[in-house]
Amino acid sequence: MRRKIVSLVVGAAMALSMVACGTQGSEESAVQNSGEQVADSGNGGGAAISILNSKTEIQTQFEDMAKEYEEKTGVHVEVYNADTDTTVASQIATKYASHDPYTLSMVDPKDIYAVANEYAYDLSNEDWAKKTKLGITVDGKVVGFPFCVEARGILYNADAIEKITGEAFDPTSVAKLEDFQKLLDKLVQGGMEKPVGILSEYWSLGAHWFPMVYEEQQDPDAFVKSLLDGSGSLAENEKFNSLMDSFDTLIKYNYAKGSASNADREETSMMLAEGQIAFMFGGNWDWSVINQYDYTEHLGMMPVPQNTADTSNFKIVGGATKYFFVDSSSDTSDEQRQAALDFLNWLVNDADGNAFLTEKCALVPAFENIKADKLDPFSLSVKTYADAGNMIPTYNYLPDDHMTVVGQEIMQKYLDESMDRAALADAVTEYFKSATPIEH
Repeated sequence: MRRKIVSLVVGAAMALSMVACGTQGSEESAVQNSGEQVADSGNGGGAAISILNSKTEIQTQFEDMAKEYEEKTGVHVEVYNADTDTTVASQIATKYASHDPYTLSMVDPKDIYAVANEYAYDLSNEDWAKKTKLGITVDGKVVGFPFCVEARGILYNADAIEKITGEAFDPTSVAKLEDFQKLLDKLVQGGMEKPVGILSEYWSLGAHWFPMVYEEQQDPDAFVKSLLDGSGSLAENEKFNSLMDSFDTLIKYNYAKGSASNADREETSMMLAEGQIAFMFGGNWDWSVINQYDYTEHLGMMPVPQNTADTSNFKIVGGATKYFFVDSSSDTSDEQRQAALDFLNWLVNDADGNAFLTEKCALVPAFENIKADKLDPFSLSVKTYADAGNMIPTYNYLPDDHMTVVGQEIMQKYLDESMDRAALADAVTEYFKSATPIEH
């Protein structure tokens, strides 16, 4: 495995009674004062703020940024890497229960709606609010700062494909599943025995793949409500079957077939980067892993191939996926809150803040004033689809445990071929019978 950068630092900073976590030793460097606010920095006498980062793949970039930000502003920033073994919502709840909330929390949109009335500060009058259409508003107040635009689809290595086929790769030529299968067969015949990689992590399966079943419905909200009230049929749903046909094809050509749920994310990413495989389901966030390896020049993202009558096979699913909210409780001081507001404006209005988003973190910005000409190939693909209006909006109101239950308890079994499609549909249907809806 050839790596360009020596590796990702993972430090979980939450003390959660419900989580059995084996990284307590590494947490000590990140958590300096458990149960109390971080002390003011001695550098310039500035305030001290804490940030929960739920985009774990950019933790190192966040930590580096925090040091540079303190040097320039005197504001001390502690960045806590979210624990991937439990939900962000439960981590935030634990911090509030101990009267030690994060000053800034990066969460999913549904989490914003859950905390908005009780804990989210009103951001309506902030300068950046006029520069985006993606802020979250609750009861007439802007409470969610859109950190980035992300999308998901099939990541491809055009160089690896063209090396075997001898032809320029056009993603639109494999929009239909049958054409995609023909290409996969050609790659196999050309010597690439298994041309596909599937990330086995529960978050990829439960928060990225399976939600497309809801997102690509004509009315996603109505369909989810039908599952919640028991009136909907997943097994007979056309979109469910179309997408699972596509997933079955990925499984058939998966390099880790037979032990798929044990496939390592970094190995799979390395294989795509270097052209050992040609396709991998993922999102533009995967660049932060793939760029550590000796990647080939022509990479990109395309829609999931489907034999479908709609146009979803020419679109990717995406939108603003991570949001900051500023704590409004009395456990955060006015000085800390102002420092948090200043940080958000720095991200939008300062050249260094812009560079942190687009160059250091390789993120597609949600703000119209931020240039994005130095984006990575996956993010450039996202921008291309977004600019052309070929993006299906993400559905932000799935039950809080959907990612873990559907991803880990159901889809990982399906990925390992220990569950058939009928059992999958039954399991997801049973899950919704007792799931808690997200109010919106």
